[in-house]
Amino acid sequence: MEQQYVDEIREKPFDAAPALTRRQGPGCQSVSADHQRAAASIKTILVGASGGSASNGAIELACRFGNRLRAHVEGYHVLLDPIAVFASVGAGEGFALSGDVVAGMIDDADANAAKAKAAFEEIATRHYLPYRNLAQIAAARDRGPSVGWRAETGDPSHLVAERARFFDLIVLGRSSRVVDEPSSNTIEAVLARSGRPVLLAPAEPMANLGEAVAIAWNGSPQAVRALAASLPLLVAAESVMLITVGDGDNSDIPAILDHLNWHGVVAKHRQIPAPSSESTGILLLNAAQEAGADMLVMGGYGHQPWREALFGGVTRDIIGTSLVPLLLMH
Repeated sequence: MEQQYVDEIREKPFDAAPALTRRQGPGCQSVSADHQRAAASIKTILVGASGGSASNGAIELACRFGNRLRAHVEGYHVLLDPIAVFASVGAGEGFALSGDVVAGMIDDADANAAKAKAAFEEIATRHYLPYRNLAQIAAARDRGPSVGWRAETGDPSHLVAERARFFDLIVLGRSSRVVDEPSSNTIEAVLARSGRPVLLAPAEPMANLGEAVAIAWNGSPQAVRALAASLPLLVAAESVMLITVGDGDNSDIPAILDHLNWHGVVAKHRQIPAPSSESTGILLLNAAQEAGADMLVMGGYGHQPWREALFGGVTRDIIGTSLVPLLLMH
C-alpha cells in the first residue's frame, strides 16, 4: 500500500491579548521569566495522538506545556497499514487477503484518525493555541505557543521514533491496553532510538503540572541524561526534590545541587532507607508523593538485555504504577 501522508497546518484566529498576559484557559499559567528561560531550550513538542484511551491525557499535557514554555506542539497520528499488519504476523503465504477486509481496516483507521484529530483540535482550542506553520512562526513578532497536525501511515513504533528525533520533548500516553504493563512498543522504540526525553502522561491530567518535580537519582549515566533533559522544566518549577534510595555513596549530591544552582534551580535532597520489604520503585513513588510532586524525572534503570535495561527493575515498577507524569531518558 502506498504511504498516505497528511500534513495539515492552518491558520486560526489568535487571541489578540499581549503575549505575557494572554487570556488563560484551564491549566494554563502566566508566562514568568523562568518559563521564558525554559522556553529557550524547549521550542517543539511532539505528542502522540493515537486516538486511544490515553491519547487525550497526552494531548492535554502537551498543550499545557506548550502554553507554559511558549512552544510549538505537533499532534502526530499514525494510521494503521493493513498490508504491513498482515505481513508482520506472517499472513499472506498461502492466504488470500480479502479486499473487503483491507477496505474495512482502512475505513476503521480513517475513522480513528478523524477522532484523534478532532480531539487534538478541541483541546488545542480550549488552551487558545493557534495553528501555525514554521513560516508563519518565523514571520511573527510574537513567537508564542502554537500547534500543528501531521498524520502518516505505517508502523507507529517506527514512525514515532523517527519523527521524535527532531523535537525537544516527546509526550506519549499510556493506553488502557498496557495500563498494568511497564511499556508499549512505541514507548520502548522512542526511548531507545530517538535520543529525546519522553514524558509519559496519565490518562487523567493532574490539576498541577511541573510545579513540584521529584528527581530519582542513582548516579547512572541514564540519570545524568534525565537530569540534563529535564533542566528546562526544572527551571520553570516552584520546587525540586532530589531523591536517593538506600545507603549507597551519595558523595556526588553536593555537586548535583551546585549544578542545579548554576541554572537557578534550588533543590533539596532526601535520602530514603531501603527496607527489604519494598521495591526501590515503590519507595521512590512514595517519597515523590509525600513531597507533593506532580512530576517524576528518572533515567532508564536496570541491566542488559536492552529491553530490561529500559524497563527492568525500578523503571518497570514506576511505569506500572505511577499516576504522575513521568519524564524518562535513556
